[in-house]
Amino acid sequence: MSQTLAASSVAAPSATLVNQAQSAVGSSAEHLVLQLLYQLIVILLVTRSVVWLSRRFLGQTAVAGEILAGLVLGPSLLGKLFPEVMHAVFVPETSAIFVGIAQVGLILLMFQIGMEFDFKVQLRQGRSAIAVISIVGVAVPFSLGFVTAPWLWETLAEPRPDLRAFRLFFATAISITAIPILGRIFMELGLSHTRTAALTIGSAAIDDIFGWLLLGAVSTMVISRFDPAQFALNALLVLGYVGAVLLVVRPAMRYWLSRVLVAERQLSTSAIAWILLTLLVSASITSSLGIFAIIGGFVIGVALHENRQFVAQWNERVSGFVHVFFIPVFFAYTGLRTDVGSLATLHDWVVCGLVCLLAFVAKFGGTYIASRIMGESRRSAAAIGVSMNTRALMELIALNIGYDLGVLPKQTFTMLVIMAIASTFIATPLIRRLMQDQRRVVEARSSTVPMVETITR
Repeated sequence: MSQTLAASSVAAPSATLVNQAQSAVGSSAEHLVLQLLYQLIVILLVTRSVVWLSRRFLGQTAVAGEILAGLVLGPSLLGKLFPEVMHAVFVPETSAIFVGIAQVGLILLMFQIGMEFDFKVQLRQGRSAIAVISIVGVAVPFSLGFVTAPWLWETLAEPRPDLRAFRLFFATAISITAIPILGRIFMELGLSHTRTAALTIGSAAIDDIFGWLLLGAVSTMVISRFDPAQFALNALLVLGYVGAVLLVVRPAMRYWLSRVLVAERQLSTSAIAWILLTLLVSASITSSLGIFAIIGGFVIGVALHENRQFVAQWNERVSGFVHVFFIPVFFAYTGLRTDVGSLATLHDWVVCGLVCLLAFVAKFGGTYIASRIMGESRRSAAAIGVSMNTRALMELIALNIGYDLGVLPKQTFTMLVIMAIASTFIATPLIRRLMQDQRRVVEARSSTVPMVETITR
C-alpha cells in the first residue's frame, strides 16, 4: 500500500480540469500555471516578511518565522480575516500540483537531513553523557505520551481513530527533537562551539535516529492494520531495502562521487542530475514498500553523509534553493491544514494547553535530570532541556504523516502544530538567556586569539 503526503491533498482536481490541462500550451493550462504562480508569489512574499519581522522584533531564527508564515497563510489567520483572499489564492484546481511540490521538497529535505548525521564529529567528546541524555530524552516523553494519550483520545469527537495507532503517534510526536533547527539556533546565537551545544547536538542527533525509527515502525504498524504477518513482511522489505542501500548502493556511489569530485573539482550539473534521479528512485521504492516516499530520500542521505566534501558541495550549490523555495511551500501546506478555529471552546484550549505543557515538561524533565546525573550544572542542564524541546520542522513532518494516515484528527493535529510552534519560539530566548555566560567565554576566547597571534609575530 503506497502512502504519500499527496494522499490528503487540500482538494482533488476535477476530471474536467485533468482533461483541460492535457494541453501544455492551451489557455486552460496557462490559467492553471498562473494560479500556481500566484500561490508561490504569495507564499514567498509572506514568508520573507514574517521571517524579517520575527528576527527584528521577536529575536527568532529564520526557521521559526518560516513556520509561523505557514500558519499565517492558512485558515487560522488569512482565512479568518480575509477568507475571500485565501480562497482566491489557494484554489482547488492547483491543489494536486501544490501537494506534489511540497512532497518533492520534503524528499530533498530529508536527503539533506540524512547527510547531516556526521556522528564522528558530534560524538567525539562526552559520549556517555550524550548517550544517557538522548536515551532518556526519548524514553521519558514517549512513555508519558503513551500513558496519557487515552485521556486525550477520550476528548475527541466521534468517530475516533484507532486507539493503538493514536497512542503510538501521540507518544512519538512529543518525543521528537529537531536537530537542523537546533544547529541553526546555536549558529545564529554564536554558541555552536560551546560544550552545552556539543552535548545537545550530539543527543539530538541520536534522538533523531530514534525518532525516525519510531516513526517508521509506527507508520508500518498502522499501514499493516496491526496485522503481525503484514507488519513483519513490510518491515522485512524495508530493512532489506535499507540493507541493500548501505551495502551495495553506498559503496558504489561513494566511489563514483569521489572520482567525480577529483576529476571535476566540484559537484557538476551532471552529477547533481544523477543524485536527483537516485533520490526519486529511492523515494519511489520506499513508497511502493508501504512507507512514505520521504524515507527514501533520508536513506540515501545517510548513505552519503560520510563524504563531507560532497555534503559541502551539495549545501553550497543545491540546499539553499531547497530551503528558500520548497520548505516555505511545505510550511504553507501544513498551515492550510491547520485551523486554530477548530479549537472553538474554552475546553479545547485548556486541552491544547495541557498537551503543550505535557510535551514540554516530559522532554525538559527527562533531559534535565539525565544531564544533572551526568555532572552538568543546573544552568547547563536547563539549557539542554530547553534545547531538546525544539521540535519545529521534524515535528511537522511527523504530524503530517499521522494526519495523512487518519490517525491524528484535525483538532489534535492543530493542537500538536501549536505545540511544535510554541516549543520552537520559546527555545531561542531561553537558550540565549541560559547560555549567556558561555557566550561571553566564546567571545572572549575569539577576541584574544588575534591578540596572541599579533604578539607572537
